[in-house]
Amino acid sequence: MVFKKMLSAFGVGGPSVDTVLANPNTRPGLTLEGQVNLLGGDAPAKIEQVVLGLVTRVEIEGHDAEYAGVMEFHRMQVSGPLQLAPKQQLAIPFQLPVPWETPITDVYGQRLRGMTMGLRTELAIARAVDKGDLDQVNVHPLPVHERILEAFQQLGFRFKHADLERGHIRGTQQTLPFYQEIEFFASPQYASTIKEVELTFVTSPHGLEVILECDKRGGFLAPGHDAFGHYRVSHDEAGRTDWAQVVDGWLRETTSRYGSLRGGHGFGGQGHKFGGHGHGHGRGVGMGGVVAGAALGAVGGMIVGDMIGDAFEGDSGEDFGGFEE
Repeated sequence: MVFKKMLSAFGVGGPSVDTVLANPNTRPGLTLEGQVNLLGGDAPAKIEQVVLGLVTRVEIEGHDAEYAGVMEFHRMQVSGPLQLAPKQQLAIPFQLPVPWETPITDVYGQRLRGMTMGLRTELAIARAVDKGDLDQVNVHPLPVHERILEAFQQLGFRFKHADLERGHIRGTQQTLPFYQEIEFFASPQYASTIKEVELTFVTSPHGLEVILECDKRGGFLAPGHDAFGHYRVSHDEAGRTDWAQVVDGWLRETTSRYGSLRGGHGFGGQGHKFGGHGHGHGRGVGMGGVVAGAALGAVGGMIVGDMIGDAFEGDSGEDFGGFEE
């Protein structure tokens, strides 16, 4: 897949760049491979560096408002200083590691509504920097992610929305400055106690931490509130666990805990989830050895995908996910 990038910051007749991704599909912990093809302009150009960066849209909470912005969360220099002669063609191959905590954007070939991800090519010449356009990147779940998402579907939950929230979840090994929330409407069997569930994965080479935020319904003389659960699983458990049973156990344990966070969105004073009040941190897993039931297949009605063109608005990618850089 080839994306033409004309570097407007350097004016008419300046150098241009094509970024070629061998495959725009990847998973957390893998790599994106390709090459940056430079084409010299009408005059010699001294390029100071070529940098690739992964960027995404993040929700940021202010004092009284929430807004969204484009955030770069991983970058790699693919070339240092070099001289580009007029009309010279130069190819720079790259292998960009994808961080383990990179949020999931696509499930079974469909875009998670609310998610955008791009690879940005940045060229610096004589103190001028052109960030070029964005190449769409599709981040697919790892097997253990898939099994847990399938379990929610098997339990009757319906996908609502996904977004990235700036901040840190206390008690986790999170390293990125944001975390992903995948939101579900509660299924009928849980509707008497839960309105919605937000699911977060904090992934590492060893496994993942699963954070659940359940919007509990109020009862007689008891207001509704958010209940939190925190669980850990390893990658090698993906194929040998009855995940519907496990997720059901997580939900029941989370919603039955005493002293869960009440009110608000579960954030402390520093923009941290689980901040200040205690969050019922549970390591409980209760993993069964039963092989998971029927595979989800085409996901049914769980995902309502934004197709490729919806994620990157505008012909040249200047408007990323609806937000100007």
